[in-house]
Amino acid sequence: MTQGRTQFRDVPTHSIAVGGAVFAYRSYGPDTGRPLVVLTHLAANLDSWDPRVVDGLAQDRRVIAIGYRGVGDSSGEVRSSIAGMATDMIDVIRALGLNRVDLFGLSMGGMVAQALISQAPDLVDRLILAGSGPTGGPGLTRMTGVMIRGVLRAAATFTDPRILLFFTRSPASGRAGRDYVARLAERTTGRDAPVTPGVYRAQLSAVKKWGASAPGTLATRGPVMIVHGDSDRMVPPANAYSLARLLPAATVTVFPDSGHGVVFQNHAAFVAAARDFLRR
Repeated sequence: MTQGRTQFRDVPTHSIAVGGAVFAYRSYGPDTGRPLVVLTHLAANLDSWDPRVVDGLAQDRRVIAIGYRGVGDSSGEVRSSIAGMATDMIDVIRALGLNRVDLFGLSMGGMVAQALISQAPDLVDRLILAGSGPTGGPGLTRMTGVMIRGVLRAAATFTDPRILLFFTRSPASGRAGRDYVARLAERTTGRDAPVTPGVYRAQLSAVKKWGASAPGTLATRGPVMIVHGDSDRMVPPANAYSLARLLPAATVTVFPDSGHGVVFQNHAAFVAAARDFLRR
């Protein structure tokens, strides 16, 4: 980052009251171009964003990271449906005074982004979906089992579960996983409250229901960037192509030797491609 530029690790957390809850969010970057709202993955709080990713995206636009209801410092009862999470995000975006945004959804956040554009298609211009899948997507109902097995294996091997779940078994991917986990500790003050077991249960239920739903349609005509890892065990790569069939304006990029943490492992390449995609 350029000297003097605000970094995600230093961005203060703000809050806004909407729909009977108080939502935590962080907003930074220059007020140029269209704001980019970023929606994080399952069992994640605001501190789960890779600072290299959001700092890169915030070089030339405002980036707004919003916490889900009942997660981290956001109050209320955690949602157990993707549609409910999407409704919350629409309400927060509008309460922030925004009537048109770009949107980046990561994993479960990509599912929330899809539900959001179905509920409010005029709110979103450009869309980025990473490591995500559509309703009825291949293998999505098995995510609970994949997560449980990964967490148990991590405990047995004294390994951070994010390394086992998000990265492949290759030495290069393993190093990228350890670097990613180290970056998440860069913020030392004002951290978001930890994710609770209740959040895991509710969000896993939401994703399972999403995966068990009948395939649907998506209501966006704007440009879409789809990113996936070729070895994603949590959201199988076939989901990227299922999404592309629903989104005629989409491009698909599949990174080699990459799992569910495709964006974190390939942060420099992803940021460069995303910034190019978001430029008008």
